[in-house]
Amino acid sequence: MSMTDSFAPPAQPGNTMRNAAPQLDDIDRRILTELQNDGRMTNVELAGRAGISPPPCLRRVRRLEESGLIRGYHADTDPQKLGWQIQFFAIIGLESQRQTVLDSFTSMIASWEEVRECHMIRGGGDFLMRFLARDAAHENEITEKLIAAPQVAKVQTLQTIRTLIMQPGVPL
Repeated sequence: MSMTDSFAPPAQPGNTMRNAAPQLDDIDRRILTELQNDGRMTNVELAGRAGISPPPCLRRVRRLEESGLIRGYHADTDPQKLGWQIQFFAIIGLESQRQTVLDSFTSMIASWEEVRECHMIRGGGDFLMRFLARDAAHENEITEKLIAAPQVAKVQTLQTIRTLIMQPGVPL
């Protein structure tokens, strides 16, 4: 293995590969950038774009996956073409921040197919969530379920008019 093939920091006690913060070189960054733009390309194509041969490229991709930097691959689907006409956000305030209340709330919403993102936040609420709804009636139904939840003290919804920028991944 060459020096450019290895990017993982030395192992430290109690530090597993998944929670280690690997050192990335220019080739690793090119690989990540290319995969963020097109996760379906072949290893041969990726290697060409990264400027290395396919075997070390595949080893690097596997290490990036094992380290948790690459969390998975998915299709970027069009919600509207699939019948989800409305995207909206909700700022949720809970009755308290006790762990039992937080756990109860997260358990409740984990099964809702309409929940696409849920972020615990500070300032102005406890959670920021992104939902998809089939239509306005469905959006109202989701909002009413949130309001009726025993842990919830406040719900503020914000409907998306148009998405102007939605970039995958992170800047590299």
